[in-house]
Amino acid sequence: MQYSVPTKESELFEFVKANFLKDLAMSEEKYSRYDCYSLMYGMDIELKCRRAHYDDLIIQRDKHDALLERSLKFGTRAVYINSTPIGVWAFYINRISIRWEERLLPRNTDFGDRSDIPKMVGYLNINDGIKLM
Repeated sequence: MQYSVPTKESELFEFVKANFLKDLAMSEEKYSRYDCYSLMYGMDIELKCRRAHYDDLIIQRDKHDALLERSLKFGTRAVYINSTPIGVWAFYINRISIRWEERLLPRNTDFGDRSDIPKMVGYLNINDGIKLM
């Protein structure tokens, strides 16, 4: 079966649910620090779609830390799933050591205010992830 790479988080959610985590459910809160979860596989998941491909994918420190905190609280695995124009990768962030740096990045990517603000970010190399597509 041929799939196109998901370009929206809703498409990425449906791709993961259809192919990997049949019980995948969206988080209950609209502005949650994680996007979805799987009770069957004990995962809390953050989804991200990138418009360009880079071998080193950015994760924001605040999202990383919130996901890990939830993981520790509930005994789940913290997972970051990222799509780019050439594929989809999943990272078990509980197992990856990340070097953090501050960078000036847009406040919002898809919403009105694109002014740059300092953000603490780290990079996940695609070779440290699992290629899903």
